Amino acid sequence: MKAEVTPAGGSVDGVVWNVLGQTYVPKSRSESSTSWHATLPAGTFVPPHIHPNQDEFVHILTGELEYILDGKEGVAKPGDMLCMPRGVMHGLFNRSGAEMTCLFWVSPSDKIWALFETLSGMTDPDAVVKASALHNVDFLPAPDA
Repeated sequence: MKAEVTPAGGSVDGVVWNVLGQTYVPKSRSESSTSWHATLPAGTFVPPHIHPNQDEFVHILTGELEYILDGKEGVAKPGDMLCMPRGVMHGLFNRSGAEMTCLFWVSPSDKIWALFETLSGMTDPDAVVKASALHNVDFLPAPDA
């Protein structure tokens, strides 16, 4: 990892990913963790899934995000942080009617960078599920979004 500042509006190496209709802007990348700023338009979601090798965190910046975490449902608001340990099922849903933003990060990085490179721009849900499984993210059946 380089000692550096990723400026507001900037990203690691100028990279921006479009994943399932959401915009992900990577902010840091190392073997031990990767972070990205995410913009989730109204009506978008991250289907329930499990990271067998990573802990994942989401810090809510603006808007609201509904979640399923280890079988419990709730709503995260600005300033809240979701802590999703490896092996624990979680799903995220923007049902608020408005755009929301947050900062995600995972530890360790594992294959997350390669996963987002693969998924960016993909529109076929079956292809997304297959590609994710090859990168150590296991999607589960999605509830109504």
